[in-house]
Amino acid sequence: MRFILIVNPYSGKKRSKQILDLIKPVFDSKRIDLAVIFTEFSGHARQLANKLKFDGYDGFLVLGGDGTLNEVVNGMFQRQDGMILPIGLIPGGSGNSIAYDLDLRDPVVAAKAIVNHQNRALDIAQINMGQNVIYSINLIGWGLITDVGKRAESLRWIGTSRYTVSSLIEIMLRKSRKVKLVIDDKTFSDAFTFIVACNSIHIGKGMKMAPYAKLDDGLIDLLVVDANISRRRLFTVLPKLFDGTHVNEPEVTYYQASSFSILSDTDDILNIDGELVGNTPITVTMLKHSVKMFA
Repeated sequence: MRFILIVNPYSGKKRSKQILDLIKPVFDSKRIDLAVIFTEFSGHARQLANKLKFDGYDGFLVLGGDGTLNEVVNGMFQRQDGMILPIGLIPGGSGNSIAYDLDLRDPVVAAKAIVNHQNRALDIAQINMGQNVIYSINLIGWGLITDVGKRAESLRWIGTSRYTVSSLIEIMLRKSRKVKLVIDDKTFSDAFTFIVACNSIHIGKGMKMAPYAKLDDGLIDLLVVDANISRRRLFTVLPKLFDGTHVNEPEVTYYQASSFSILSDTDDILNIDGELVGNTPITVTMLKHSVKMFA
């Protein structure tokens, strides 16, 4: 068997080269041919997934985090030849949200799932932003979620706790914005603290943002938080993200839908799979079982 392996040396704590040394014997033991390519700049993984020739390869592997996986999904889904290879994820990022859902947090376990040809069909969210279409496999965040992601980028030196620190800071700054939210056939026009749509249960470092989410049910799980929630209440709710009980709080409304839209008068930046990309307004549609991942 032959695989392309994209390695992001900048993911997480920049341990990708050490992880590569750790997992390579797993592939060598099965005499699997790895074409290893190190990414050199932001967007490089997307470019490679979009332009490399796939003929003769059995899978496209990613050693990195959720952001690198997002690049690969977007590059592959926008290929001119329409070829989509099964994707393998070897966790090397800060959050590794998809790895949490797939129970592949250990790089060696993830490598063994790949060489044993275990795969499953997963959903992808298609995000339409007028002239542009991009894809998400993990989360789409608006409002406070974006503010947290933006601040977390400036705190990368902290490591995996940067999302918690960023959340605390943004809660103190508590902002709300007014939008029109359309969930399937229901429309809501109101101010919200944040809206987050999840394909996976986990975000960040093991936070159970959407405890009822499934990667392959054709639905996206939305959490909508009331604009009237106080700072004190936000501080109370935040720790509950780690066990998923925040969904029981009165200021949190939980939906499952096959599509949704966020329509605003301003171009609000979005947090897509942990990366700050895109702008509102958006319309999101779930593409059921559109990609295979080794798991």
